[in-house]
Amino acid sequence: MAMTTSNMLAIGQPAANFSLPDTQGNNVSLSDYQGSKGLVVAFICNHCPYVKSIINQIILDTKELAELGINSVAIMSNDPNEYEEDSFENMKKISSDLNFSFPYLLDETQEVAKAFGAVCTPDFFGYDKNLGLQYRGRLNESRKESVDGAKRELFEAMKEIAISGNGPRHQTPSIGCSIKWF
Repeated sequence: MAMTTSNMLAIGQPAANFSLPDTQGNNVSLSDYQGSKGLVVAFICNHCPYVKSIINQIILDTKELAELGINSVAIMSNDPNEYEEDSFENMKKISSDLNFSFPYLLDETQEVAKAFGAVCTPDFFGYDKNLGLQYRGRLNESRKESVDGAKRELFEAMKEIAISGNGPRHQTPSIGCSIKWF
């Protein structure tokens, strides 16, 4: 599992459109989940120790962000042939077992990850109400182990975006496992 740092992108860049299957059997598009104040797009997977260490915080933060008008989606773009734990069946199990409050989507072709510029798991993209990129950073300072009392960087950035429409000036890239490309 190669550690990879996310690529910082230009603020204001528009979100890439997508239509992907979710673990509930629906096809989900970008516009289906655009919140009144913004949207978080998270690239995650089931096997990554970086994701495993923060998944409960992701679930909590996305629930609280929904109350602020910011919706969330999670996308799994790894090659499941390389990691069985990332199979669609296991995606269904994880999202059900952990009671995800956001759709968990399968990017079978990896085209959506490429369109967003995602390179690792977890990889977070925070958009304003017009789907312009305002945040390109990490959830918090946790790595393979959760850091107790870590500042909620993604949550605070998205809260700022909900209020002002703009993300913070300082953004720290996410670090995680590289996406497992075909």
